[in-house]
Amino acid sequence: MLLDSTPLILLCLGFFIVATLYSSVGFGGGSSYLALLTLFLPSFFAIRSIALICNLVVVSGSTYLYFKHGHAKIKEFIPFVIASIPLAFIGASFKLNERVFFIVLGVSLVLSALALAGQTFTKKKEAKEVKEYPKYFSYVMGGTIGFLSGLVGIGGGIFLAPVLNHFKWNSALKIAALASFFILVNSFSGLLGLLNSGTIALPWKETLLLAIAVFLGGQLGIRLSLKKLTPNNIKRLTSLLVFIVGIRVLLKNGLEVL
Repeated sequence: MLLDSTPLILLCLGFFIVATLYSSVGFGGGSSYLALLTLFLPSFFAIRSIALICNLVVVSGSTYLYFKHGHAKIKEFIPFVIASIPLAFIGASFKLNERVFFIVLGVSLVLSALALAGQTFTKKKEAKEVKEYPKYFSYVMGGTIGFLSGLVGIGGGIFLAPVLNHFKWNSALKIAALASFFILVNSFSGLLGLLNSGTIALPWKETLLLAIAVFLGGQLGIRLSLKKLTPNNIKRLTSLLVFIVGIRVLLKNGLEVL
């Protein structure tokens, strides 16, 4: 056991809230799990491993419900995951030293927060437009984001969804469903990458309790989303949290200037 009861309870509460917020827009919450874990755990191997497990727990339930309600079509999603699976595995296999890991994580958190916030200012009439793209577009997007997701230990949906919304790839709900499926596949691939590199670390008590917390939060969030909950305010609050913690991680843990 790495944590005492009080910080573990606080961490579980934080994970529950994050899972609820993120799952309501199709995400797993990996970026915020990483951010919160850096405040409590000293081992970045454990941080990456626990974040991936929690991602898997949340998006497994979300993906099931998206498919069940007809918002996801495997044929449209395959090109993204075909390219992302091997690159997420490769990214997770890199044995980054601690400082480089936190720099990459901090920059990723800040960029994803800005992208997520920007996504909330899309005009409604523009959001209804859908554009056609060549087939290689899906492979390039999937591969690039898959590698980054494996490198920093998240599913990558928080990077993919803002990009696809910007390019008007499809409806917001379809993109949320794709993001959830993308996170599921890449989290699993990233976990295999950690196993392959021998860098997986899962303290059983913390992992189990945090997994339960995100399962409950994830089920609450996805059900709110499917009942037409407007996600913009949730996205803005979430992006603010990710941005603040990302800056802290970058400056304190990465650049060591605080």
